[in-house]
Amino acid sequence: MRTLSIATIFAMVLGAIASSHSAFAQQKSAAACRAEWQANKAANQAAGITEKAFVAECRSGAAPAATSRTAPAPRGAAPTTAPGPTRRPGTSTAAGQFSTEAEARAHCPGETVVWANTRSNIYHFSGHRSYGTTKAGAYMCERDTAAAGMRAAKNEKHP
Repeated sequence: MRTLSIATIFAMVLGAIASSHSAFAQQKSAAACRAEWQANKAANQAAGITEKAFVAECRSGAAPAATSRTAPAPRGAAPTTAPGPTRRPGTSTAAGQFSTEAEARAHCPGETVVWANTRSNIYHFSGHRSYGTTKAGAYMCERDTAAAGMRAAKNEKHP
């Protein structure tokens, strides 16, 4: 009888270890989840999914929100419609500031659209690594930046 209860306890412990190992084996690393988000960055941003939320959902083992499995954009290519991380499409933050690049282009057709970092008051041109990626910012027409007290980044050339 004692041997049977020891065997039962051993089997339960072994089963618990095996099930927890399979759960850990399915969980992705944060780096893998960030890489997956980056591969579908434009689609995720268009859907309003932030990188932080995507990584949290990815790491939990749940299927991340629907993203398109398309080839990643070429390195250095500017996103076509990328809302700022804390903004929803269709909202304007202040006069001349837009949450999507498309809205800014519609406001100033034929002119240069820039990403304005609203914390540092410095704006970036399309193709720069900070374009559309800083935590606080908005898309703006370059002509409106002077009135807002912003300047171009010193390490960038006008396109």
